[in-house]
Amino acid sequence: MTDTLHPWYPRCNRSGRTVAFLVAALLLAGCASAPSSTSGKAVVRIKGSDTMLLLVSRWAEEFMKLHPEIAIYAEGGGTETGIDALINGKAELSAASRTLRAEEARLLLEKRRSLGYSVLTAKDALSVYLHPDNPVRNLSLEQTRDIFTGRRTLWTEFGGNPVPVLVVGRQPNSGTQLFFEEHVLEGAAYASSTLTVPTTKAVVRMVKRHRGAIGYGGLAFGADVTHASIDGVAPTAGNVRDGSYPISRYLYLYAAEPPAGAVKEFIDWILSNHGQRVVSDVGYIPLWDVTGE
Repeated sequence: MTDTLHPWYPRCNRSGRTVAFLVAALLLAGCASAPSSTSGKAVVRIKGSDTMLLLVSRWAEEFMKLHPEIAIYAEGGGTETGIDALINGKAELSAASRTLRAEEARLLLEKRRSLGYSVLTAKDALSVYLHPDNPVRNLSLEQTRDIFTGRRTLWTEFGGNPVPVLVVGRQPNSGTQLFFEEHVLEGAAYASSTLTVPTTKAVVRMVKRHRGAIGYGGLAFGADVTHASIDGVAPTAGNVRDGSYPISRYLYLYAAEPPAGAVKEFIDWILSNHGQRVVSDVGYIPLWDVTGE
């Protein structure tokens, strides 16, 4: 795993309701509740990205079927929350939809005496969601930036319905929010009228509810809303792999120290064909083509 596990290098990014759930270690026994004890089990706590929560939870379920001696706990709350948990020793792994910030690097070194380790686990097309009744199906990157910064506020400007634009965004603790701000808005501020919600699922709900709404989130979400093309390119696995879709990213797991024991077993399994098939099954993009497996 030496080629994919490596010290991260810092790049130069507050708090929503934590979406948390426990993936029960007793799944094989058919128990729907969390185990009351993990006596005799190795425990791996993962906290962070709400975008990755569905994926991490599926990984945990499948992994524990093969390794019932290991209990995996998966919790959301946002990328920033997960990184804070890693820094303070409250999680073995942080799920993140962005790279770490310089200040997070400083704190990690200060508290854990390590610059940490990052693992690339999957790729994601950051989709722009539109209401199904909105006739707009394509936006340029510049138009998208103008909409989310509030410069353009009517759908008629893009050949759409005569309704105002409702911008739906994520809270500042979200790695997705920061990625969108950096790579789409190019550091400009979101529109002052932006409706801020805590999770990608909440973004999808708001876009479905309002004909003029526009939001963004992971490719695996929003099956019943429109995923707009950007600059004429649809957010598909093929277009992300060949680099033609302009808003794509890696999804990460971070560790504070070189993974060993149960943590390493879990990471090794994620980077196997089985773990990467789960990526595809959930709706994200595996690191390599597993369709023929």
